[in-house]
Amino acid sequence: MNERGTHMQETTTVHRLECSVDWPPENVAAYFVDCAEPILFDAGMAGEQARDELIADLDDHGHELADIDHLVVTHPHTDHIGQVQAVIDAADPEVYAPATVRERFEREPEGLEATVRENAQKAGVQGEYLDEAVKMSVDSLKRDSSLLPSAAVDHWLGRGETVDIGPLTVETVHTPGHQADHLCYLTDLDGERVLFSGDMALGTFRPVAMHTGFDDGYEEAIDAFYTALDTLGEIDVDRVFTGHDAPHTDFADAVERDRESLDRLLDRTREALADGSGSTAVDIAFQRSGDRNMEYLVIETASALAHLEREGELTGETDEHGVRRYEVA
Repeated sequence: MNERGTHMQETTTVHRLECSVDWPPENVAAYFVDCAEPILFDAGMAGEQARDELIADLDDHGHELADIDHLVVTHPHTDHIGQVQAVIDAADPEVYAPATVRERFEREPEGLEATVRENAQKAGVQGEYLDEAVKMSVDSLKRDSSLLPSAAVDHWLGRGETVDIGPLTVETVHTPGHQADHLCYLTDLDGERVLFSGDMALGTFRPVAMHTGFDDGYEEAIDAFYTALDTLGEIDVDRVFTGHDAPHTDFADAVERDRESLDRLLDRTREALADGSGSTAVDIAFQRSGDRNMEYLVIETASALAHLEREGELTGETDEHGVRRYEVA
Protein backbone atom coordinates (compact mmCIF):
# COMPACT_ATOMS: atom_id res chain seq x y z
CA MET A 1 0.00 0.00 0.00
CA ASN A 2 1.38 3.45 -0.89
CA GLU A 3 1.80 6.30 1.61
CA ARG A 4 -1.24 8.15 0.27
CA GLY A 5 -3.44 5.09 0.69
CA THR A 6 -2.14 4.45 4.20
CA HIS A 7 -2.74 8.06 5.25
CA MET A 8 -6.22 8.03 3.70
CA GLN A 9 -7.23 4.88 5.55
CA GLU A 10 -5.93 6.10 8.89
CA THR A 11 -8.07 9.25 8.69
CA THR A 12 -11.25 8.01 7.01
CA THR A 13 -14.56 8.05 8.91
CA VAL A 14 -17.80 6.38 7.81
CA HIS A 15 -21.06 8.00 8.96
CA ARG A 16 -24.33 6.04 8.94
CA LEU A 17 -27.23 8.15 7.60
CA GLU A 18 -30.69 6.80 8.37
CA CYS A 19 -34.05 7.33 6.67
CA SER A 20 -37.43 6.04 7.80
CA VAL A 21 -39.38 3.46 5.80
CA ASP A 22 -42.90 2.09 6.28
CA TRP A 23 -41.94 -1.58 6.56
CA PRO A 24 -39.76 -3.62 8.94
CA PRO A 25 -37.15 -2.77 10.13
CA GLU A 26 -38.55 0.75 9.60
CA ASN A 27 -35.24 2.27 8.53
CA VAL A 28 -32.75 2.21 5.69
CA ALA A 29 -29.14 3.34 5.84
CA ALA A 30 -26.82 5.18 3.48
CA TYR A 31 -23.14 5.65 4.28
CA PHE A 32 -21.10 8.84 3.95
CA VAL A 33 -17.38 8.13 3.65
CA ASP A 34 -15.64 11.25 4.94
CA CYS A 35 -12.44 11.30 2.90
CA ALA A 36 -10.57 13.52 0.44
CA GLU A 37 -13.40 13.11 -2.10
CA PRO A 38 -16.48 12.26 0.00
CA ILE A 39 -18.44 9.21 -1.13
CA LEU A 40 -22.08 8.33 -0.46
CA PHE A 41 -23.06 4.67 -0.72
CA ASP A 42 -26.79 4.53 -1.56
CA ALA A 43 -29.17 7.45 -1.31
CA GLY A 44 -31.95 6.63 1.14
CA MET A 45 -35.71 6.47 0.78
CA ALA A 46 -37.82 8.57 -1.57
CA GLY A 47 -39.89 11.49 -0.31
CA GLU A 48 -39.52 14.79 1.51
CA GLN A 49 -39.26 13.23 4.97
CA ALA A 50 -36.36 11.03 3.89
CA ARG A 51 -34.63 13.98 2.23
CA ASP A 52 -34.92 16.00 5.43
CA GLU A 53 -33.59 13.06 7.47
CA LEU A 54 -30.62 12.61 5.15
CA ILE A 55 -29.78 16.31 5.31
CA ALA A 56 -30.15 16.40 9.10
CA ASP A 57 -27.86 13.40 9.59
CA LEU A 58 -25.23 14.94 7.35
CA ASP A 59 -25.51 18.20 9.25
CA ASP A 60 -24.97 16.33 12.54
CA HIS A 61 -21.60 15.26 11.13
CA GLY A 62 -20.70 18.71 9.85
CA HIS A 63 -21.54 18.09 6.19
CA GLU A 64 -24.17 18.84 3.59
CA LEU A 65 -25.37 17.24 0.37
CA ALA A 66 -23.15 19.57 -1.65
CA ASP A 67 -20.05 17.93 -0.12
CA ILE A 68 -20.67 14.61 -1.90
CA ASP A 69 -18.22 13.98 -4.76
CA HIS A 70 -19.22 10.39 -5.55
CA LEU A 71 -22.57 8.56 -5.25
CA VAL A 72 -22.53 4.75 -5.44
CA VAL A 73 -25.72 2.66 -5.76
CA THR A 74 -25.94 -0.97 -4.63
CA HIS A 75 -29.30 -1.80 -6.24
CA PRO A 76 -32.31 0.01 -7.70
CA HIS A 77 -34.88 -0.35 -4.92
CA THR A 78 -36.77 2.77 -3.87
CA ASP A 79 -35.28 2.87 -0.38
CA HIS A 80 -31.73 2.93 -1.78
CA ILE A 81 -32.13 5.37 -4.69
CA GLY A 82 -34.78 7.68 -3.27
CA GLN A 83 -32.60 10.79 -2.95
CA VAL A 84 -30.35 10.35 -5.98
CA GLN A 85 -31.81 13.42 -7.66
CA ALA A 86 -31.51 15.51 -4.49
CA VAL A 87 -27.82 14.62 -4.26
CA ILE A 88 -27.27 15.38 -7.95
CA ASP A 89 -29.06 18.72 -7.67
CA ALA A 90 -26.96 19.74 -4.65
CA ALA A 91 -23.56 18.28 -5.52
CA ASP A 92 -23.38 17.08 -9.14
CA PRO A 93 -21.34 14.02 -8.06
CA GLU A 94 -19.96 11.21 -10.16
CA VAL A 95 -22.70 8.54 -10.07
CA TYR A 96 -21.96 4.80 -10.14
CA ALA A 97 -24.54 1.99 -10.54
CA PRO A 98 -24.73 -1.69 -11.57
CA ALA A 99 -24.51 -1.93 -15.35
CA THR A 100 -27.44 -4.33 -15.72
CA VAL A 101 -29.81 -1.74 -14.23
CA ARG A 102 -29.65 0.23 -17.48
CA GLU A 103 -31.15 -2.60 -19.53
CA ARG A 104 -33.72 -3.37 -16.83
CA PHE A 105 -34.92 0.23 -16.81
CA GLU A 106 -35.29 0.16 -20.60
CA ARG A 107 -38.00 -2.51 -20.22
CA GLU A 108 -41.22 -1.51 -21.99
CA PRO A 109 -44.07 -1.24 -19.44
CA GLU A 110 -46.46 -3.04 -21.78
CA GLY A 111 -44.14 -6.03 -22.09
CA LEU A 112 -43.58 -6.11 -18.34
CA GLU A 113 -47.32 -5.98 -17.72
CA ALA A 114 -48.00 -9.04 -19.89
CA THR A 115 -45.12 -11.04 -18.39
CA VAL A 116 -46.03 -10.23 -14.79
CA ARG A 117 -49.68 -11.11 -15.39
CA GLU A 118 -48.75 -14.53 -16.77
CA ASN A 119 -46.18 -15.31 -14.07
CA ALA A 120 -48.25 -14.06 -11.14
CA GLN A 121 -51.24 -16.02 -12.41
CA LYS A 122 -49.05 -19.11 -12.62
CA ALA A 123 -48.22 -18.59 -8.93
CA GLY A 124 -51.92 -18.59 -8.08
CA VAL A 125 -52.59 -14.85 -7.85
CA GLN A 126 -56.16 -14.24 -8.97
CA GLY A 127 -58.79 -11.54 -9.56
CA GLU A 128 -58.18 -8.08 -8.15
CA TYR A 129 -54.98 -9.29 -6.50
CA LEU A 130 -53.62 -10.19 -9.93
CA ASP A 131 -54.49 -6.75 -11.28
CA GLU A 132 -52.81 -5.16 -8.26
CA ALA A 133 -49.66 -7.28 -8.70
CA VAL A 134 -49.39 -6.16 -12.33
CA LYS A 135 -49.99 -2.52 -11.44
CA MET A 136 -47.43 -2.64 -8.63
CA SER A 137 -44.75 -4.03 -10.95
CA VAL A 138 -45.35 -1.48 -13.69
CA ASP A 139 -45.53 1.39 -11.20
CA SER A 140 -42.29 0.18 -9.61
CA LEU A 141 -40.49 0.20 -12.97
CA LYS A 142 -41.68 3.71 -13.77
CA ARG A 143 -40.90 5.04 -10.28
CA ASP A 144 -37.46 3.49 -9.89
CA SER A 145 -36.30 4.42 -13.38
CA SER A 146 -37.27 8.02 -12.63
CA LEU A 147 -35.47 7.99 -9.27
CA LEU A 148 -32.28 6.71 -10.95
CA PRO A 149 -32.37 8.09 -14.51
CA SER A 150 -29.93 6.28 -16.78
CA ALA A 151 -28.71 9.62 -18.11
CA ALA A 152 -27.60 10.58 -14.60
CA VAL A 153 -25.23 7.61 -14.24
CA ASP A 154 -21.62 8.37 -15.14
CA HIS A 155 -20.16 4.92 -14.51
CA TRP A 156 -21.98 1.63 -15.15
CA LEU A 157 -20.18 -1.00 -13.09
CA GLY A 158 -19.74 -4.60 -14.15
CA ARG A 159 -19.62 -7.69 -12.00
CA GLY A 160 -16.24 -8.41 -10.45
CA GLU A 161 -14.86 -5.08 -11.60
CA THR A 162 -12.21 -3.04 -9.78
CA VAL A 163 -12.72 0.71 -9.91
CA ASP A 164 -11.18 3.77 -8.27
CA ILE A 165 -13.84 5.87 -6.56
CA GLY A 166 -12.19 8.97 -5.19
CA PRO A 167 -9.31 7.76 -2.99
CA LEU A 168 -10.78 4.26 -2.62
CA THR A 169 -10.08 1.22 -4.77
CA VAL A 170 -13.34 -0.70 -4.81
CA GLU A 171 -14.19 -4.22 -6.00
CA THR A 172 -17.73 -4.98 -7.12
CA VAL A 173 -19.31 -8.21 -5.86
CA HIS A 174 -22.44 -9.41 -7.67
CA THR A 175 -25.00 -10.65 -5.14
CA PRO A 176 -28.35 -11.39 -6.83
CA GLY A 177 -31.36 -13.03 -5.23
CA HIS A 178 -32.82 -10.16 -3.25
CA GLN A 179 -32.45 -8.06 -6.39
CA ALA A 180 -30.97 -9.33 -9.63
CA ASP A 181 -28.57 -6.42 -10.26
CA HIS A 182 -27.37 -6.06 -6.66
CA LEU A 183 -23.70 -5.21 -6.17
CA CYS A 184 -21.80 -5.09 -2.88
CA TYR A 185 -18.66 -2.97 -2.72
CA LEU A 186 -15.46 -4.27 -1.15
CA THR A 187 -12.64 -1.93 -0.13
CA ASP A 188 -10.05 -1.16 2.56
CA LEU A 189 -10.63 1.38 5.33
CA ASP A 190 -8.57 2.00 8.45
CA GLY A 191 -6.65 -1.22 7.97
CA GLU A 192 -9.85 -3.28 7.66
CA ARG A 193 -11.42 -5.05 4.70
CA VAL A 194 -14.93 -3.60 4.60
CA LEU A 195 -18.06 -4.33 2.58
CA PHE A 196 -20.79 -1.84 1.74
CA SER A 197 -23.38 -4.56 1.42
CA GLY A 198 -26.70 -2.90 0.61
CA ASP A 199 -29.34 -5.48 1.46
CA MET A 200 -27.00 -8.45 1.85
CA ALA A 201 -25.37 -9.89 5.01
CA LEU A 202 -27.69 -7.78 7.14
CA GLY A 203 -27.10 -9.68 10.34
CA THR A 204 -30.56 -9.89 11.95
CA PHE A 205 -32.78 -10.99 9.06
CA ARG A 206 -32.63 -12.32 5.51
CA PRO A 207 -34.05 -10.00 2.86
CA VAL A 208 -36.83 -11.48 0.78
CA ALA A 209 -35.74 -13.11 -2.49
CA MET A 210 -37.48 -10.75 -4.94
CA HIS A 211 -34.77 -10.95 -7.62
CA THR A 212 -36.74 -9.79 -10.71
CA GLY A 213 -40.16 -9.55 -9.11
CA PHE A 214 -42.58 -11.46 -11.33
CA ASP A 215 -40.64 -10.53 -14.47
CA ASP A 216 -38.71 -13.13 -16.47
CA GLY A 217 -36.18 -14.85 -14.24
CA TYR A 218 -38.31 -14.90 -11.08
CA GLU A 219 -38.03 -18.70 -10.90
CA GLU A 220 -34.25 -18.31 -10.47
CA ALA A 221 -34.45 -16.16 -7.32
CA ILE A 222 -33.55 -18.91 -4.84
CA ASP A 223 -30.73 -20.32 -6.96
CA ALA A 224 -29.39 -16.79 -7.48
CA PHE A 225 -29.49 -16.10 -3.75
CA TYR A 226 -27.52 -19.27 -3.00
CA THR A 227 -25.00 -18.25 -5.65
CA ALA A 228 -24.65 -14.83 -4.01
CA LEU A 229 -24.03 -16.46 -0.63
CA ASP A 230 -21.42 -18.74 -2.19
CA THR A 231 -19.70 -15.66 -3.61
CA LEU A 232 -19.77 -13.84 -0.28
CA GLY A 233 -18.50 -16.95 1.46
CA GLU A 234 -15.31 -16.77 -0.59
CA ILE A 235 -14.25 -13.28 0.50
CA ASP A 236 -12.70 -12.05 3.73
CA VAL A 237 -14.49 -9.13 5.36
CA ASP A 238 -13.70 -7.48 8.68
CA ARG A 239 -16.64 -5.07 8.84
CA VAL A 240 -19.98 -4.81 7.04
CA PHE A 241 -21.87 -1.56 6.44
CA THR A 242 -25.41 -2.82 5.83
CA GLY A 243 -28.43 -1.13 4.32
CA HIS A 244 -30.68 -1.76 7.31
CA ASP A 245 -28.92 -3.19 10.35
CA ALA A 246 -26.10 -1.43 12.17
CA PRO A 247 -22.57 -2.00 10.86
CA HIS A 248 -21.23 -5.28 12.21
CA THR A 249 -18.21 -7.59 12.27
CA ASP A 250 -20.24 -10.81 12.09
CA PHE A 251 -19.94 -11.28 8.32
CA ALA A 252 -19.37 -15.04 8.05
CA ASP A 253 -22.16 -15.81 10.52
CA ALA A 254 -24.55 -13.44 8.72
CA VAL A 255 -23.91 -15.24 5.43
CA GLU A 256 -24.43 -18.62 7.08
CA ARG A 257 -27.67 -17.47 8.74
CA ASP A 258 -29.02 -16.40 5.36
CA ARG A 259 -28.11 -19.79 3.92
CA GLU A 260 -29.90 -21.54 6.79
CA SER A 261 -32.93 -19.30 6.21
CA LEU A 262 -33.11 -20.35 2.56
CA ASP A 263 -32.75 -23.98 3.62
CA ARG A 264 -35.71 -23.55 6.00
CA LEU A 265 -37.77 -21.97 3.22
CA LEU A 266 -37.21 -25.03 1.04
CA ASP A 267 -37.95 -27.39 3.95
CA ARG A 268 -41.25 -25.66 4.75
CA THR A 269 -42.22 -25.66 1.10
CA ARG A 270 -41.64 -29.42 0.94
CA GLU A 271 -43.62 -29.92 4.14
CA ALA A 272 -46.59 -27.88 2.92
CA LEU A 273 -46.83 -30.03 -0.20
CA ALA A 274 -46.29 -33.28 1.67
CA ASP A 275 -49.11 -32.65 4.16
CA GLY A 276 -51.50 -31.45 1.47
CA SER A 277 -51.94 -27.97 2.96
CA GLY A 278 -50.94 -26.20 -0.24
CA SER A 279 -50.31 -26.80 -3.92
CA THR A 280 -49.59 -23.30 -5.29
CA ALA A 281 -47.16 -20.53 -4.40
CA VAL A 282 -50.03 -18.42 -3.05
CA ASP A 283 -51.25 -21.28 -0.81
CA ILE A 284 -47.84 -21.76 0.76
CA ALA A 285 -47.00 -18.05 1.02
CA PHE A 286 -50.30 -17.46 2.81
CA GLN A 287 -49.34 -20.03 5.43
CA ARG A 288 -45.95 -18.36 5.90
CA SER A 289 -47.12 -14.77 6.00
CA GLY A 290 -48.82 -14.57 9.39
CA ASP A 291 -49.28 -10.84 9.99
CA ARG A 292 -46.76 -9.92 7.29
CA ASN A 293 -47.56 -8.64 3.82
CA MET A 294 -47.43 -11.74 1.63
CA GLU A 295 -47.04 -10.10 -1.79
CA TYR A 296 -43.26 -10.48 -1.86
CA LEU A 297 -43.34 -13.86 -0.12
CA VAL A 298 -45.32 -15.22 -3.09
CA ILE A 299 -42.40 -14.44 -5.40
CA GLU A 300 -39.77 -16.25 -3.36
CA THR A 301 -42.18 -19.14 -2.69
CA ALA A 302 -42.81 -19.51 -6.43
CA SER A 303 -39.05 -19.61 -6.93
CA ALA A 304 -38.67 -22.19 -4.15
CA LEU A 305 -41.23 -24.42 -5.86
CA ALA A 306 -39.46 -24.02 -9.21
CA HIS A 307 -36.12 -24.87 -7.56
CA LEU A 308 -37.52 -28.05 -6.01
CA GLU A 309 -39.11 -29.04 -9.32
CA ARG A 310 -35.76 -28.64 -11.09
CA GLU A 311 -34.18 -30.80 -8.39
CA GLY A 312 -36.73 -33.54 -9.15
CA GLU A 313 -38.39 -33.35 -5.73
CA LEU A 314 -41.70 -32.00 -7.06
CA THR A 315 -43.81 -32.26 -10.17
CA GLY A 316 -45.85 -29.35 -11.46
CA GLU A 317 -48.71 -28.97 -13.90
CA THR A 318 -50.36 -25.80 -15.18
CA ASP A 319 -54.16 -26.00 -15.08
CA GLU A 320 -56.72 -24.52 -17.47
CA HIS A 321 -56.65 -21.22 -15.53
CA GLY A 322 -52.90 -20.79 -15.97
CA VAL A 323 -52.15 -21.74 -12.35
CA ARG A 324 -49.23 -24.08 -11.72
CA ARG A 325 -50.00 -26.70 -9.08
CA TYR A 326 -47.38 -28.89 -7.46
CA GLU A 327 -47.16 -32.20 -5.67
CA VAL A 328 -44.36 -34.27 -4.21
CA ALA A 329 -42.66 -36.38 -6.88
